[in-house]
Amino acid sequence: MTETPPRVQREVVSFVRRSARMNPSQEKAWREHADWVIRVPKRLTSTSVASDAHVDWASVFGRDAPLVVEIGGGTGDVIAAVAAAHPQRDHVAFEVFEPAVASTLSKCARAGVANLRVVVANGVDALGTLIEDRSLAELWTFFPDPWHKKRHHKRRLVSRPFADLVAAKLADGGVWRLATDWADYASAMREVLDDHPVLVNRYNGWAPRWEDRPQSRYEAKGIAAGRTIYDLCYGIREGGRR
Repeated sequence: MTETPPRVQREVVSFVRRSARMNPSQEKAWREHADWVIRVPKRLTSTSVASDAHVDWASVFGRDAPLVVEIGGGTGDVIAAVAAAHPQRDHVAFEVFEPAVASTLSKCARAGVANLRVVVANGVDALGTLIEDRSLAELWTFFPDPWHKKRHHKRRLVSRPFADLVAAKLADGGVWRLATDWADYASAMREVLDDHPVLVNRYNGWAPRWEDRPQSRYEAKGIAAGRTIYDLCYGIREGGRR
């Protein structure tokens, strides 16, 4: 009698899986720059990270440098440009869609970027497992899925548990940069983060647009639709850590 394999427990995640099919240029970028993709052991799902996974980022980049992480950067519009402008920092992208990763690799190659690596994984899993506490110079979560329906709000990335995780990973003096083009999500972010015991709003309100952040295609669509862009920036509250 053939045993039925155990069912994979579906996790509540902040993204929806899309097609992994790549176009020819993405396939070429994936082949030519596969060494920029860091492979880590998984749990049962393809975007998960095993609890015992570890990456020595200093060894990966061949140096000790300030570490920056972007969660869900899509096709790399932001991280490719910022990594090129700041070669003194090391940049890591956590992204679940392989075609988007391939586009990121292509943009970084065209920009002459050498200080970027990508992990194909759920950003929450990867941040919690692959990044040491108090080690991040910056974390970016730009235009996360707003999950408009109230019953789906539990899938929004910016939540109190995620804020607790970010607070643990940020170095003293580190910052968490956020942006969204949906007013209700922006207000929800403020509600979660302004009351956090460890994080503090660097601007006591909406942050000015971060001058280093280029306009991504997603942001351009939001502006074209008449939506306002809301930026936020948080750091570690003085005396917030015990």
